[in-house]
Amino acid sequence: MLENIKAVIFDMDGTLIDSMWLWRNIDIVYLKKYGHELPEDLQECIDGKSFTEVAYYFKERFKLSDSVETIKAEWNSMAMVYYKDRVTLKIGANEFLDYLKKNEYKLAIGTSNSREMVGIIAERFNWEPYFHVIKTSCEVEKGKPSPDIYLSVAEDLNVKPEECLVFEDIPVGIIAAKSAGMKCCAVHDEYSERMKEEKMELADYYIDNFIQGIPQLRGDK
Repeated sequence: MLENIKAVIFDMDGTLIDSMWLWRNIDIVYLKKYGHELPEDLQECIDGKSFTEVAYYFKERFKLSDSVETIKAEWNSMAMVYYKDRVTLKIGANEFLDYLKKNEYKLAIGTSNSREMVGIIAERFNWEPYFHVIKTSCEVEKGKPSPDIYLSVAEDLNVKPEECLVFEDIPVGIIAAKSAGMKCCAVHDEYSERMKEEKMELADYYIDNFIQGIPQLRGDK
């Protein structure tokens, strides 16, 4: 999987951390406050969009009077307690990062989440020594499934797209990585379990946890 790879890029939510479950809770509470029920198709409609794009979508679909910046600030406030205390790392994530750092791969995060939430997680799990680049989809023109974020990260890392391996948890993220000309490994996540077959078809590789990415821990000689 890592053959001929110089840089490894990670999505964050649902990939490195177990956090997708909390956003449904936040959406339910947020929409109820403004007199709306959670639509069944909401998650499918916003998957992969940047934090800003999702705020625009909510404002338009639910006819919200708040500004996009106010909507984003309220979501950050609601999510903060989860990210500070309740969100956990995926199995083997830290061990895999240690392995990649030790073997001198360039590391980056390309996430659809807000810069504020990424900052909380990076500080909480001491990610600063690992990642050369951390970028959000709000910092590029279009969110996933557009390849913009991954192409931008590769440029920042000074590597060619074909020298990058991306870890993603949902189909639109995998499409973004493949559209960028990169290899992609799909990661198991409870939220996207119903999409497992689609993820496996789209990606080059599939893992249940990051221990599988470390040769000596999965039993390789």
